[in-house]
Amino acid sequence: MKALLNRLFDYGQLTREEARELLVRMSAGELNPSQMAAFLSVFVMRDITAEELNGFREALLELRVPIDFDGRATVDLCGTGGDGKNTFNVSTLAAFITAGAGYAVTKHGNYGVSSVCGSSNVLEHLGYTFTAEADVLHRQLDAAGICFLHAPKFHPAMKTVAPVRRELGIKTFFNMLGPLVNPCQPQHQVIGVFNLKVLRLYQFLHEGLDKNVALVHSLDGYDEISLTGGFKLIHKGDEDLFSPELLGLPRLTQESLYGGETVGEAADLFVHILKGHGTEAQKTVTSINAGAAIQTFHPERSLHDCYLEARAALDDGRALNAFTQLLNTA
Repeated sequence: MKALLNRLFDYGQLTREEARELLVRMSAGELNPSQMAAFLSVFVMRDITAEELNGFREALLELRVPIDFDGRATVDLCGTGGDGKNTFNVSTLAAFITAGAGYAVTKHGNYGVSSVCGSSNVLEHLGYTFTAEADVLHRQLDAAGICFLHAPKFHPAMKTVAPVRRELGIKTFFNMLGPLVNPCQPQHQVIGVFNLKVLRLYQFLHEGLDKNVALVHSLDGYDEISLTGGFKLIHKGDEDLFSPELLGLPRLTQESLYGGETVGEAADLFVHILKGHGTEAQKTVTSINAGAAIQTFHPERSLHDCYLEARAALDDGRALNAFTQLLNTA
């Protein structure tokens, strides 16, 4: 391991197979905490390569607890995190809006590492019990149109590195891996990324895959459609640059997306928005992200049209009903 770390600190790179093997070794507990911290720090100091990211992805998928939904077409909405914007849980709320609109959602998520409140934090606070039991998840998907796949339940390989990630408290390449390793590998997905370099990496990794993946990046650094400025949307080989004005939507401020300082504050805001009591900015930004998910099922439709379908599901209470049904189904 010492020789490998020295190579990496000299700006050397890993092959795809080396990256896969190293993450498998890390997961098996063969690296001590200091070695893991040093290894994770490498990719803070330099950009990860496509080969390295793909090798890490292969390792986690190889070691995951698989879950199958009998070929059912589902969608995941997941961001890389690490944008440092302290927004409320936009993609998680958008997932419930998408489910409320009638699209099956298999949401993959975890606790926040570089943010106050990840999707797992807010759902756990609100009473959701994480599970990897297939029959329970199937019932939830049938009843609520959504189930939640808590990453540690399906990726035991990440257990060894979790304490080191928490202690570091910074974004690492594991932020980039999260959206790539949903254990059920859904056919549809919206992936938000925090910078253009990562966007290009994801674009490369998804080329040639028979999946309906929408990659989104707001040009001012959000890992979701923030409507605070322009954003890129890549879907099915097409790359578009949108502005809020082009979609007929208001341009939002960073302050209007504020997510609170504690998990409790974030959870209260989450329920407030689902109940239809959110501000216009909160309703609009969650609905446009849900609209991007809906568009992966209907690429022939405009993003604005899909936004209107999503907004209706929030306004008439169907999104809230999906959340209520999820909590009530075990």
